[in-house]
Amino acid sequence: MGTEEVKSDCFLAKDCSDVYSSGKTASGVYTVISMDGPLQVYCEMVSGGINDRGHWTAILRRMNGEVNFFRPWESYKKGFGNKDGEYWLGLEFLHQLTRRYQYKLRVDLEDFEGQKAYALYESFSVDSEADGYKLHVSGFVDGGAGDSLSYHNGMKFSTFDKDQDLLSESCAMKHSQGGFWYNSCFYTNPTGMYLWGKDDGTLYIGTSWYYWKNSYKSLKSISMKIRRVM
Repeated sequence: MGTEEVKSDCFLAKDCSDVYSSGKTASGVYTVISMDGPLQVYCEMVSGGINDRGHWTAILRRMNGEVNFFRPWESYKKGFGNKDGEYWLGLEFLHQLTRRYQYKLRVDLEDFEGQKAYALYESFSVDSEADGYKLHVSGFVDGGAGDSLSYHNGMKFSTFDKDQDLLSESCAMKHSQGGFWYNSCFYTNPTGMYLWGKDDGTLYIGTSWYYWKNSYKSLKSISMKIRRVM
């Protein structure tokens, strides 16, 4: 899939809301402008129904295990992966966006039986690196998935080489196999190992969202995406 840099005489897209406003209404990879220059993002443009008007900027996509998410701090800071497939957008860009504008967050889930659910959070922001890229999330709206993220509210981001969680051991190193806003440790682990359904929920290392089915069983897909509110 090709990418498009969205601009006019005096317009540069900051996120997928700007891309959508410019007339680009097909989901796909687009180029937006960050403080560090051009950045490719995946824009989910099409409405998915209730609480979904489209033009979301994807910050995390998991669906097939093609990308290794057990990565160091610098990777999670800058972002990694394949924008057409699995990827992590990057903590620094998330901070840049959410310190300037108000965003909401939507998390979409699918299990290996084809069942789907979502969770919506009316407010989402990430602090600076100096503050550990601390997560602020509130205003939960249930789309059948339950609330597995509020437990992580107020937590700093942790990776295997930068432990900022509340557990005496490193959640990222010992239990999670990813990087996230771990508490001690998690009710959701979207950056965990992709286990292809070979998980009975007792491994605690898969891509899970506990309060959907009160289980840590690994999911087929999970995506996190934000949309500008103001």
